[in-house]
Amino acid sequence: MLAPATAASFTETDKSVRSIVSGIVSYTRWPSLSGPPKLCILSSARYALALSTAGGQDRLPYTPTLVHNAQDALAARCDGIYFGIESPDWQLELITQYHNRALLLISEHNPECTIGSAFCLIIDNEQVRFSVNLDALARSGVRVNPDVLMLARNKKHE
Repeated sequence: MLAPATAASFTETDKSVRSIVSGIVSYTRWPSLSGPPKLCILSSARYALALSTAGGQDRLPYTPTLVHNAQDALAARCDGIYFGIESPDWQLELITQYHNRALLLISEHNPECTIGSAFCLIIDNEQVRFSVNLDALARSGVRVNPDVLMLARNKKHE
């Protein structure tokens, strides 16, 4: 279980990760989804608390669901998955079990971003940015606003 927290207790990095993930989700469209998408957050994620805690005025554009393993993620019928320390190969293995379901994939520990997730966070000290794996995004079944893809080219964004 995650301990209760408030947005005020988040570090600047927590806030940046939350902002970037929320932005990516906000500009993503699923082919047959009504309502907010369910973002499954693996419990190994360093920023799981920041991504799953609703805080006052700062509403989340997704419904957070904490999962502990692949079986939990499959049972939860996620619309998106946020990976923590899971390897890119493990990410790919889980993704293939979703059988052509539209799925947004974000990772905080996939530095090369060549397999697995479509969006990979790059966290250096307190700076947070992301890269995009266009091949994984094309296979994901979701549509992302091109402006988000352009942000991945910037050196810094929050």
